Amino acid sequence: MELAAGLPALVVLMFAGITAVTAVVTKAQCLDAAREAALAEARGEHSVSAARTAPDGADIRVVGDRDSVTATVTVRVRVLGARLPGIRVVGSAVAAREPGPQPIEGRR
Repeated sequence: MELAAGLPALVVLMFAGITAVTAVVTKAQCLDAAREAALAEARGEHSVSAARTAPDGADIRVVGDRDSVTATVTVRVRVLGARLPGIRVVGSAVAAREPGPQPIEGRR
């Protein structure tokens, strides 16, 4: 009888643990992609590697001014299956602009 009562709780804890690990890994991927995008934009380049590094379905936004560039990568991680709302994971990075030709502002 105790096993029947404890097993569902164990399954819920297992799913919560898997979701937490997935969110941490996704956060690291978002930070890597944001860093790549910010550095590429600071050099006046378009970052293809940021799109490759970002998790599937991620939104990459790059904005900047004369002195710096900020890249933000946002993605939603599913919690305990697809029916529940997900966790919004965000990674951002800032890089100083490097000297050279001015890139187009607000490029995505």
